[in-house]
Amino acid sequence: MSRIATKFAALKAQGRGALIPFLEAFDPDRETAMAILRGMPAAGADLIEIGVPFTDPMADGPTVQKAGQRGLKAGATLAGTLGMVADFRESDAETPVILMGYFNPILSYGIAKFCVDAAKAGVDGLIVVDVPPEEADEIAPDATANGLDLIRLVAPTTGEDRLPKVLSATTGFVYYVAITGITGTRSASADDLAAAIPRIRKYTDLPIAIGFGVRSPQQAGEASRIADGAVVASALIEGLVASLDAEGRATAATVPAVLDRVRELAEAVRKG
Repeated sequence: MSRIATKFAALKAQGRGALIPFLEAFDPDRETAMAILRGMPAAGADLIEIGVPFTDPMADGPTVQKAGQRGLKAGATLAGTLGMVADFRESDAETPVILMGYFNPILSYGIAKFCVDAAKAGVDGLIVVDVPPEEADEIAPDATANGLDLIRLVAPTTGEDRLPKVLSATTGFVYYVAITGITGTRSASADDLAAAIPRIRKYTDLPIAIGFGVRSPQQAGEASRIADGAVVASALIEGLVASLDAEGRATAATVPAVLDRVRELAEAVRKG
């Protein structure tokens, strides 16, 4: 099995869901981002989602957009992000890593070359926000050939007629966008989530992770109980931002600020 399938199976056997924290590559600089990435598993991350900075991140709210801008300013590239994953794999061979980003950098890199290099670096799955199932043949063959899961976004607005098509093109896990709109702007209620997840389960046996609007430990615990995992992004980035100095540079408090928050989230997820 893939690392993603193995992890979700192990968590299911433990009777709990997954915590999937997010970090933006090179935010606010490569060294700091690497320290956060390396520290996440010990802090309680079950899987890790890494954002690839891009100039036009249409699905991201202001918090993630600014993280991407800081990453780009620090020199982030798609190749540089793969380099971070490769460095992470030197000390961690088990924690699944998912890249979240947009198609343009992959196209510029070269689709086939990217999939080969991503797999070699130790990437397990891809969330390519702006590639719908109808256009998946652009990347799916190379991703599949290299053992990369293609994780799809499902939203509250995804209709019953479209759900089977989206889910049939999904591997690894399903990413349920809990709100309509962009990341980090508001949260979905537990009642909304409890009604939405069974609708998805009718069409897939894959694990379901809830993101876009999961901010607090309480919400992460609820999401991981209702579904199979919780993705937390903006709340972690906000903690990072609060630790930066007046010029936007990392301080001694930056890495602990993020990892302490991951620990709080992980504790809540483990309680369910």
